[in-house]
Amino acid sequence: MKPIAFLSMDADSAEAFYVYDDLLIPHFNEHGYEVETISWRNEGVNWDDYSHVIVRSTWDYQQSPEAFKQCLYNIEASSARLHNPLSLMLWNIEKTYLTTLQERGVPVVPTRWERFFDAAWFAQQFNYFDTDELVVKPALSANSDDTFRVTREQVAAMEDTLGSIFSDRLFMVQPFLQAIVEEGEYSLFFFGGTFSHGLLKQPKSGDFRVQEEHGGRLSAFTPDSAMLSVAEQALTAMPAPALYARVDLINAAGSWAIMELELIEPSLYFNIDPASPRRFVDAFMTALG
Repeated sequence: MKPIAFLSMDADSAEAFYVYDDLLIPHFNEHGYEVETISWRNEGVNWDDYSHVIVRSTWDYQQSPEAFKQCLYNIEASSARLHNPLSLMLWNIEKTYLTTLQERGVPVVPTRWERFFDAAWFAQQFNYFDTDELVVKPALSANSDDTFRVTREQVAAMEDTLGSIFSDRLFMVQPFLQAIVEEGEYSLFFFGGTFSHGLLKQPKSGDFRVQEEHGGRLSAFTPDSAMLSVAEQALTAMPAPALYARVDLINAAGSWAIMELELIEPSLYFNIDPASPRRFVDAFMTALG
């Protein structure tokens, strides 16, 4: 068999992150596959040398999104099979997919979109959402880059910063939900459309970002039927099936809402559930038919 490629970052960039994809390799080996980890920035790769390319820890793609998409196009044009499917990743690359989910009846965190930052418009969003705190971030982002939590009192002081970052860049504004610091963010992982495991991510004291790189705390958990129902609604609303999906949920005033549906390069936290790497590879083999 041809080897499988895990699409990642340059090695020096990856050192700043927690990556658990190596836990998959022994299970791929059991099925006769060798695995190579390759940076998406490596332009000298012949993708025909691989049977499959699985997008994994490409956590700097938001810095050069057009170059990243070109890498995906090059893989798609080769004989290698791309996971997740290209059409699905292109649909998911900007968070405007949340609008599609909402239109299809999936509960999502309320969101407004704007192309150019305007301080007066931004200030109006506090009243629109009936909140004293907002979260603003790019429509195309990863790892909480350029994500800000802003109170009414901070708008004037942050106007220059936000105006510079979002001067000509589609961005999203949401009400800050206290549940993120009081309870945390829940992630449900699905392989081949089947639930695998659950994770509760809680920010460190004084922060609202839940990633490990920002000091977030992780713990395994078992979702209830209501959480699974919302997550499955999101999966059903996707334009194509996924080998892997991460559904991020938050408790929004007593009901579950989608924060993000991650289909490109989500960390799948194989360290949380020792059986999850085998489930992933089993789903991969099942997808091959």
